Amino acid sequence: MAKAFRNTRKGITGELERAERDLIRRLFDDVISMLEPADRADEDPLAALVGLDATASKPEDSALLRLLPDGIKDNDGESLEFRRFTERSLREDKVAALRAGALLLEQNPLQLTPEQAQLLGRAINDVRLVLADRLDIETDEDAQALHEIDDWSQAEDLQTYLALVYNFLTWLQESLMQSLLAGLHHPGSRA
Repeated sequence: MAKAFRNTRKGITGELERAERDLIRRLFDDVISMLEPADRADEDPLAALVGLDATASKPEDSALLRLLPDGIKDNDGESLEFRRFTERSLREDKVAALRAGALLLEQNPLQLTPEQAQLLGRAINDVRLVLADRLDIETDEDAQALHEIDDWSQAEDLQTYLALVYNFLTWLQESLMQSLLAGLHHPGSRA
């Protein structure tokens, strides 16, 4: 079973079982596949160089919309224009964090610098956003109701399994963020 992250002299450390690391890597891969465009063969190389995406559109998949939200509320036209200038780099940043997170999971125990911990935290958060959408989590109360599901033997259907994975990733991310914060508040008092 995973051990909570800690801020130590060696950095932010934590341990995950092989099955846990494999699961998280697969989840990272799934989110990467959502974020990567299908085909860019006909793309204007100059537009790509400066980060423009003339074909950007509001995602139809609600989980992808959580990852790539509208930049301007209540104005579809301006939001679409904003998306054309920003979405490509946002997708690339998210994919880079997910790939970096997958590479970090190769080590066990995990020994992370604060920068690596932030990357891993971003990657985990993106997976949690997708899971939250699939589980119809809209409010804190919705998320709290899921936290009552904590026994893996209860995973008899997809929704329950996803809830357990969501809870595990929430715990893992919280542990990671608490370790980062501990380093900020007490930089000289590492265990």
